[in-house]
Amino acid sequence: MRNPNKRVAILSPIAWRTPPQQYGAWETVASNVTEGLTARGWDVTLFASGDSVTCAHLHAVLDRGYEEDSTVDSKVAEYLHISEAFEHAAEFDLIHSHYDFMPLSYTRLIKTPVLTTIHGFSSAKIMPIYQKYRDGYFVSVSDSDRATGLNYLATVYNGIDLSLYPLQKCGGDDLIFLGRIHPDKGVHLAIEVARLCGMRLIIAGIIQDKAYFREQIEPHLNDQDVLYIGPVDVRGKNELFARARVLLHLNTIPERFGLVLVEANAAGVPVVAMDLGSCREVIKDGQTGFLVDSVPEAVRAVGRISEIDRSACRARVQQYFSIQTMVEGYERVYSTIFDLEAKKRS
Repeated sequence: MRNPNKRVAILSPIAWRTPPQQYGAWETVASNVTEGLTARGWDVTLFASGDSVTCAHLHAVLDRGYEEDSTVDSKVAEYLHISEAFEHAAEFDLIHSHYDFMPLSYTRLIKTPVLTTIHGFSSAKIMPIYQKYRDGYFVSVSDSDRATGLNYLATVYNGIDLSLYPLQKCGGDDLIFLGRIHPDKGVHLAIEVARLCGMRLIIAGIIQDKAYFREQIEPHLNDQDVLYIGPVDVRGKNELFARARVLLHLNTIPERFGLVLVEANAAGVPVVAMDLGSCREVIKDGQTGFLVDSVPEAVRAVGRISEIDRSACRARVQQYFSIQTMVEGYERVYSTIFDLEAKKRS
């Protein structure tokens, strides 16, 4: 379904630029949806920070995201940003929100339908908002990350721009971790696996839990065995992928989607991930990596990485996790919403 006569607003978060220069998974997806729809002829307006980069119309009330501008209060930024989109709701046929639960509180105040992509439930404390607005329109990013009772129209997997991650035909010798430095992501487990394998581990990402980093990660850092190189951009990711034998993603809680798993696979890097949440949907066990339940299993999986065909890793991303596949999924959801709204009016 391509419908250039319909006007769509994409509401991106306001923490980081869209697309982000380094960290920012939700901003990445919002950008990819925006650019994918625009390329297919849709009339799209992106609500994001003023320094965002897009081929669509850009609407901004803040020059930079609050994580990149210390003079901006995060809550003030969020509500200036969200309210701006909803004050312009009448200009659009659909608002597609990638901004968690907060915009839901505006949805009954406007006539324009709102689709919310739920990128994850950060806490049980936010669920009363979702329950109050349970009859809205929702999309999940994995079948595993759903809440009971919400009006889900579909699961649409996140898609990436494969041109950003060229296939690395020959792997390196290092283990890599890429993501938030937080207990949920199991960085400490990756360190343990590296030690047991006798291999070097390179860690990249933002430090989200400073106490965790200080107490469980920093004591293991050195110049030879365990290195922390900080956050990285796309170029930095590709440099890591070129050095990687495998990406370790030993998440300690159910994964919601795991964008880095797809990025690594796109570059041909196999993934060893805990079999929690969406990892089973993103990683094909034995084909694009291995799903494990413990550190000893992860160690054995690293020893079997030569069984994985790097080209097969990329091929699976092309089939299931490309921008085109994602946008086609959202076009079907949009069509469903427009049909439902037309029935309401008839």
